[in-house]
Order: sequence, then C-alpha cells, then structure tokens
Amino acid sequence: MRVSLKDVAAHAGVSIKTVSNVVNNYQHVTPAMRERVQRSIDALGYQPNLAARHLRKGRTGIIALALPELGNPYFAELAAAVIDAAAAHDYIVLLDHTGGRREQEILVSQGFRARVIDGLILSPIELEPEDLIDRAEKVPLVLLGERDYDLPYDHIAIDNVAAARTAVRHLTGLGRREVAFIGARRGRSEPAQLRVRGWREELTAAGLPADDGLVAATDGWGHADGAAAMTRILDSGRRPDAVFAYNDPMAIGAMRVLHERGLRVPEDIAVVGFDDVVEGRFGAVTLTSVSPDKEAIGRLAVESVLTRLGGNEVLTEPRRVRADHRLVERESTVGRAAPGGTGQG
Repeated sequence: MRVSLKDVAAHAGVSIKTVSNVVNNYQHVTPAMRERVQRSIDALGYQPNLAARHLRKGRTGIIALALPELGNPYFAELAAAVIDAAAAHDYIVLLDHTGGRREQEILVSQGFRARVIDGLILSPIELEPEDLIDRAEKVPLVLLGERDYDLPYDHIAIDNVAAARTAVRHLTGLGRREVAFIGARRGRSEPAQLRVRGWREELTAAGLPADDGLVAATDGWGHADGAAAMTRILDSGRRPDAVFAYNDPMAIGAMRVLHERGLRVPEDIAVVGFDDVVEGRFGAVTLTSVSPDKEAIGRLAVESVLTRLGGNEVLTEPRRVRADHRLVERESTVGRAAPGGTGQG
C-alpha cells in the first residue's frame, strides 16, 4: 500500500501542510519540526510522487541533455555530472546524441521534444548563431562549450586559451623546447582554435617558436586520430620533445605510437592531454591532463535551467559562467617518481 502525506501527518501528529512543507524543502520550517516529520517519513517509508509534484507546477520533471559524442569519455563523465546535479533537484535527464551535426543540433534546439522536457542543455559543435536567433521554442536553453554565440542564452564554459597556456607552461617549465600540438581541426571548431591559440601564446611568451610544422590537424578527436597525427609528425622527420594533445584519447593514441617507435614517455617526449578522463589515470604511463571541473559545469548548467524556470533568482540578462580548470601532473610529464595529482592553474 502506498504511504500518503495523510499517513505521515497522522504518524507525526502534524498537519498535512506541514508534511508537504518538509517534503518540498520549504525554508520556513523549524529544525525540530523538520526532524519530527522526517522520522515519520523514514519509519513509514514514504516516497514522494515526483511526477505529480512536477505536474502540479505545469512541468514534466525532465531536462534534456544533447551531446555531440556519447562515446567520448569526457562527454560521458559530463553527462554523469549533469544527471547527478539534476537528481539533487528531483529531475531526471533525457540524453540526446547529435553527432555534432548541424541539422541535428538545429532539430534539438528548436524544441522537437518540447512537450516532454522543461529545459535543454546543449553542447553544440556546428550550430550557427542564426540557427538560434529566431528560436520559437520557449523551453529554457543553456549552452555548453567554448564557442560564444552572443545570444540571450546562458553559457557555461572553461577558458580554453588559459587552460592550454597552463598545459604548455608546465611543459616549458620542465625544460621542453619543441612542443607539438595534435588535434587542430580541419573544419571549424572553436575549442580547437582556442587551444591552438593558447599553445601559440604560451610558446611565444616563453621565447620559443610556435612552429606550424608541429601542429597536426585531424578530422576527429579519438584514439586513432591521435595516433595518426603523431605518426605524421614523426614521419615528417620532426622529433618534438613534448606533445600537447587536444584531448586525452588523442594523447593516449599518440603515446601508443611513441611506444611503438621506441620513444620513452616522458624521458624522450612528454605528453599532456585535456579533459582528465578516467582512462588516462590507469595506463602503463599515467597521463598528465588539463582537468575541467566537470561537476561544476553539470551543476551550473542544471541550476541555470531551473533558475530560468522560475527559481528564487530572476535573471534579466544571460549568464556567461567560467568553470574552473587545473592541471593534474602525472607520469607522462614528470615520471614515476613524482607525486600524482598536483594541481596548477
């Protein structure tokens, strides 16, 4: 038999309204009353009907999260962060996979699921500003990623230029003087452009050449792309003493090629990745990586959606929020003798 609010109220000896206030986490409930009601909730095993609660507010209790690559470990970890953050507010998350294709991103952003969601968190790759200018759907939209659309939507991102500079500064600080970048995008990609910019700026600041011959462009950002990019650099006759990769899978692919060529990491070539995914922490050589605060990105995105739905804070202007990042030093740059997990930047 389902336990009702009335049952909890009778057990606690309070009104149904008081129980409702506790269940809905209203602020104006004394700690003693909250504890009293909570004891009855625990004793009876009461479970709130979240669907009914959302429906009473004219909502579905569902937030959509649209990502370009569900197989990419960064996006998988980001999705977990969003799901956890939404669950803390009694929301569930509907995942959409856009493949980074403009037509799919347009479809998602224009609200083809509008009847079943309360808000949308979108990480676009190919979407253009004009695709959002006349967006008819009123479901709140929050954008993730580094491309600035200059449109009236909340936007959560990290500073990619600063993060890339942190990675390159770490390498030059270790005495590396010929730093390659793998993962420049052949097509348009603002994150890749920003990370190349950071690579270039930091080398210039260190008085080192930013040699375009050490920049390897790719069509994708997976392990195979990193391996192919590393192969092209080595086959060109160049032998950098460090590599900064667009992301961790590319860095791992590059390290595989270095191993096959008989080059040691980090003794011969130091390697830094980006995103700090779990995979990079368990290889034969653990990977130094730029670590975006994925938990904060997920939390800020969910909070932005809920605020736009009518939370306590009324926003008139879109928010541009920068999440933190840090550099996690591991064996691929500082060797086995160094402590793992030192943060920089």
